[in-house]
This record gives sequence, structure tokens and C-alpha cells, in this order.
Amino acid sequence: MIFRREEKFWEGVRWIGFSATFLFMVFPIFWMVLTAFKVSKDAYTTKVFFTPTINNFISIFQEPHNFGPLLLNSIIVSFSTVALAIPVATLAAYAFSRFDFKGKTGFMVAVLSSQFVPPVVVVLPFFTLFRSLHLLDTRLALIILNLSFVLPFAVWMIKGFIDALPPDIEAAATVDGCNRFQVLRHITLPLIMPGIVTSAVFGFIQSWNEFLFALILTNRDAVTLTVGLMSLHTDKGILWEHMAAVGLLIMVPIFILSLSIRQYFIQGLTMGAVK
Repeated sequence: MIFRREEKFWEGVRWIGFSATFLFMVFPIFWMVLTAFKVSKDAYTTKVFFTPTINNFISIFQEPHNFGPLLLNSIIVSFSTVALAIPVATLAAYAFSRFDFKGKTGFMVAVLSSQFVPPVVVVLPFFTLFRSLHLLDTRLALIILNLSFVLPFAVWMIKGFIDALPPDIEAAATVDGCNRFQVLRHITLPLIMPGIVTSAVFGFIQSWNEFLFALILTNRDAVTLTVGLMSLHTDKGILWEHMAAVGLLIMVPIFILSLSIRQYFIQGLTMGAVK
């Protein structure tokens, strides 16, 4: 009887803890969604029931805000970063996993070490470099800087998936007449596809949400959505309803992308941890 009471007690504690954590994580998103559909006078209230409007989403694409070019910049920079990072990271990860060469450990440590460098440390040297190369306020500059942290992350993640594959699978394909490239294309890549998709998703999220680099390196032509949020702090105060609309616009693509590839995402997260 005592054990049952203790079991029920701890079950109640776990349920309360789970509910509190869920509420803590979801409530800000819930409130942002509500605010995005409120008119200006309701945005400064705690109303939960109100007449929704889509005028906020229309307004952010019109003058004086004009978030259309900013949305285009974010899309181009994020997709370009992933499109360049994933193929290079896959080849590098395969080389690190399957080949022994001089300086391999040093290269791997260098790639890993780059993940521990705070972005604020490298943004100023890059600013000076890009100013000399006339690349300030360009999408190319943002893509290069995004690659500096997406690429190392992708290399290490994909390498974990390749390490989890038994080399005997590739050896059997070699015996059947496949060369190294054919083995990589027809054997290795399909098996590590969950890891590649997972790396691509994380890389896209990092690039899509990146703020510091875009803030320092852009001022007009290559401004992204995250930096554009600052323009909603006007002399009239913060336009919360418009800021919530832009925030929802930033969040929705990531949410849809995560749902569409959730099968690969979950499989990728678990597969890389198994050796």
C-alpha cells in the first residue's frame, strides 16, 4: 500500500514537471501566434478571445516595412549554405572515417575546435576582410560566414553515421567490382541519408536563425528577416503585432520542414549515437 502511494506521488510529480516544462516552452509561441493576428490596440492587452485579422502579415510586406526582399535574402542564404555545406561535409566526413592519412588527427581537431570559437570573435576579422574585398552587404558574405559554422558541424555529425556503418558492407561492394565513388554513391549515401538530412536540417536552422553576422555585415541589400525585426522598433515604440507576424513567418518554415522530414530526423538523431 505504501509503495503504491509513493508510486502515485512520484507519478504526480513527474506529470507536474512535464506539464510545467511543456507550458514554459509552448506558451511564448502560443502568445506570439495570438499577437500576430491581433489589431494594434489588442496587441497591448492580454486578450485571448478577439477578432483575428491578417492585416499584420499584409502590412509587413508593404511600405515602410517591405519584408519581401528580406525574406528572399534569408531563403537564398540558408538554402545556398546548406547546398554547399552538405556535399563538402559528406566527402570530408567519408575521408575522415575511411582513410588514414598524415595529419588526420590534427585536421579533425581543427574542425572540432572551430565549433568552440564564439561568433563575435571571428565576425570582426571577417568584417575587415570583406570590406577589403568589397563583399560587405552581400549574400555571398553571409553564405561564407554561415559555412564557417555549419560545415564543421555537418562534418562531425555525418562522420558519426559513417563510423556506424560496418566497413564490410563497402568491402563486399568493392569485391563485386564497384570503385570507391560507386561505393559511396550506391552503398554509403543511401545508408547514411538520415544523417545527411539531419545535418541539412540543423544547418538550415542555424543559417535561417543567424543574427550576429547578418547584423554586422549588412545594412541594406542583404539584410535578413532576423535583422529586419529590429526595424520594427520605431519612434512610436515596438510594433508588437508586426513583430509577432514576422516571428511567425520565421518560425513556420522551420516547423514545416521539421514535420516533413521528422522520420529522417528521429532516425538520424538515434543512428549517429550507435556504434
